[in-house]
Amino acid sequence: MTDAAAGRVLIGHGAETASPLGARHYFRCLEGIVRREWLRFLRQRGRFLSALVRPLVWLGIFAAGFRFTLGVSIIPPYETYVPYEVYVVPGLAAMIQLFNGMQSSLSMVYDREMGSMRVLLTSPLPRWYLLSAKLLAGVAVSILQVYAFLAIARLWEVEAPWYGYVAVLPALLLAGTMLGALGLLLSSTIRQLENFAGVMNFVIFPMFFASSALYPLWRVKEASLWLWYVCALNPFTHAVELIRFALYGRFDPTSAAVVLGCLVVFMALAIWGYDPARGLVARRGGSE
Repeated sequence: MTDAAAGRVLIGHGAETASPLGARHYFRCLEGIVRREWLRFLRQRGRFLSALVRPLVWLGIFAAGFRFTLGVSIIPPYETYVPYEVYVVPGLAAMIQLFNGMQSSLSMVYDREMGSMRVLLTSPLPRWYLLSAKLLAGVAVSILQVYAFLAIARLWEVEAPWYGYVAVLPALLLAGTMLGALGLLLSSTIRQLENFAGVMNFVIFPMFFASSALYPLWRVKEASLWLWYVCALNPFTHAVELIRFALYGRFDPTSAAVVLGCLVVFMALAIWGYDPARGLVARRGGSE
């Protein structure tokens, strides 16, 4: 579906506003947004490949070098000593969702510059619903990418229990939604595409490296106490641990609570940021 076609679908809702909006209108809007995101994903095959290249480089090159220097002791959810490749896979899965959330942020900025975002937000449906639909469409794509990565990781003999691949789905949905909401929030503050490089440098990489994605927190604490506090407060750390525990059929209530709380905060701020009357868009003196 092209931007123009998506616009016609959403504008079509405007002709139906003579009667109260019902569940059918909400479903049609969600279907149109998801279909547009899916078709964009299919056309941009390089996006799928690039999402896999980053974690596979870490798994195939860096993990091989760190295997004998960063052995992982018995820590939950692992019941035995595990090689570094096994430890790092959940963090790399979360990295896919982090970069996908930032990619969605970039697409929001692009759509705003091209004008298709104006068409979307002129729908009579609530703005929070439109942003949530856009968010869920991006999360669905990221989950597909994560499962593709987990399948390839089996070539390195990184295998979770069979039930872990099912149990991890809710964790991926929650973590991906939180990271996508962060991307939405950032997109409300980015005015031009050129500014996205700064977001990459000052948001994505600090979140990824100052987390438990690449090394356990007990090792960080031994090296630097202040860095341990930073990692412990990092929402991305809890997204990683939520995925890590779920892959082995276990539930981490602390990480789930932190991720859910950050999701609520990020989404509320994103909706406020896209509010033309009160949000960041209004302060810039323009509309989407």
